[in-house]
Amino acid sequence: MFFGQDISQIAFVFMVAAAVGGVAFAIFFPLFANALASKRIQAVTSTAKMPVKQSLRSRLIEDPKDARRKQIQESLNQLNEREKQRKKKLNLRTLIAQTGIDLSIRMFWVLSLVLGVIMALVPFIFALPWYVSIGAGLVGFLGLPRWIIKFLRTRRQNIFLNDFADAIDVMVRGLKSGLPVTDAMKIIANESGPPVGPEFIEVVEGQRIGIPVDQGIERMVERMPLAEVNFLAIVMAIQTKTGGNLSEALNNLSKVLRDRKKMKAKIRSMSQEAKSSAAIIGSLPFIIMGALTVLNPEYLNPLFYTHVGNIMLGASAAWMTTGVLVMRKMINFEI
Repeated sequence: MFFGQDISQIAFVFMVAAAVGGVAFAIFFPLFANALASKRIQAVTSTAKMPVKQSLRSRLIEDPKDARRKQIQESLNQLNEREKQRKKKLNLRTLIAQTGIDLSIRMFWVLSLVLGVIMALVPFIFALPWYVSIGAGLVGFLGLPRWIIKFLRTRRQNIFLNDFADAIDVMVRGLKSGLPVTDAMKIIANESGPPVGPEFIEVVEGQRIGIPVDQGIERMVERMPLAEVNFLAIVMAIQTKTGGNLSEALNNLSKVLRDRKKMKAKIRSMSQEAKSSAAIIGSLPFIIMGALTVLNPEYLNPLFYTHVGNIMLGASAAWMTTGVLVMRKMINFEI
């Protein structure tokens, strides 16, 4: 009898230890795996090589191809460093500037405060608990205004992407016909609508005060932080330092942009069914609650006016939010 109890205790302790070890493995193993993978990638892609003994002629005469490769590598390294610094400097002022609207930081906080007060008064008018009013006020003051800013920013970027490839084609045709880069950009600035036209106007106006084309495109990347605009900045920076056929490089860039656009449209169409299912599943509880409130207004009162009902609502909201975030992570793709 005692032997059996000892075996049961040992088995229980072993199971607890295995469970704790499994949880620790699941938490800490990705960290070690990422560290090992980073070390291996760094070792494979490291540019440090063993010194090779060169002849006197090779030391005196440098291969033009090697020199151009070095210049291209230096340009790419500089652009990568600037991109890292740009991501670190992303703040509220930058987000507002990327939306294209003329709004100061002070006015943004004033409008956020007004929206928070309005959203806090709505639950108070309907005699809901005080913490519901506080939560709604915080959402209206801190959450909803930033969501609106990010929504406007995303919408402006999508409009820009729809017209950006056409603008590059216009530049390619202008260069092939003999126009300089500045005149080709002026055509885009004058003929294209917002936001493509105003962005190129900024580049053209910058050239008038002495800002080079490559630096003007880099400033465009700050106002429009997209991979496609960064590609244009890389092409212009490399062409400025190493030379070459700019029209051919921009023509290849236009093909890449159109292929990326097609890929995004294909991914959007393939994930549309999953997004529709997620929207239906996410809105179904609210639709049912609204229907029950209309058919039998007193049926859901215990959820709002009792302590246990409030706890159930809070737990349901937490699980609902978790499910929505998980579904959003599963159906959103970036390329």
